[in-house]
Amino acid sequence: MSMPLPAKSFVRETYRHGDLRRALLQAGIELAKAGGPTAVALREATRRAGVAPNAAYRHFASQQALLQAVRAAALSAVAKAMEDELATLPTTLPPADHARACVRAVGMGYLRFAQAEPGLFRTAFALSDKLIQATPELPTAGPGGLNPYELLGAALDKLVQAGVMPPERRPGAEVLAWSAVHGLAMLVLDGPLATPMGPQFLAVGQRLLDMVEKGL
Repeated sequence: MSMPLPAKSFVRETYRHGDLRRALLQAGIELAKAGGPTAVALREATRRAGVAPNAAYRHFASQQALLQAVRAAALSAVAKAMEDELATLPTTLPPADHARACVRAVGMGYLRFAQAEPGLFRTAFALSDKLIQATPELPTAGPGGLNPYELLGAALDKLVQAGVMPPERRPGAEVLAWSAVHGLAMLVLDGPLATPMGPQFLAVGQRLLDMVEKGL
């Protein structure tokens, strides 16, 4: 009488070229959604993808490499959220009003993403030993081809083109606007404004964007 074989954990080894990298990246994104950048672990990504740990190193040489790829994907998702907000703007606005609306739209898209996907938002802007560079392997842009910083810059350029912002005030305006909006997001996500702000986050965010646009 033959004895039953011991149960083995399932390990998938049949991914086509490129499929495993996508599976590992998707697993890393899901980890970031749930727990932010510190939750992105290469071993856990391989477990979720159903492959042996050594298989991952053909695609991501280290945990840092996976985190960089997840960060790039998160930045791309932020850009898409900003583009989606821009797409809601009426096309019949006068140039000055349209320029102001574009600045508010990129800001609101940014804040809406922070509220909806806090784990990915934290991951997108996590500190790293190197800045993410846009490459074919690590695209950071949304469908329109611009990353979040470039979308903000394009909106600010519209202010100058429409005569709303004097050209001499344009240099460095991205840093001022980004600092204000990102600061609010982080104070709500990880700081002392989480409890008092509550459901008023986006309403306060709109007021902040009005202030930023007028201050620029």
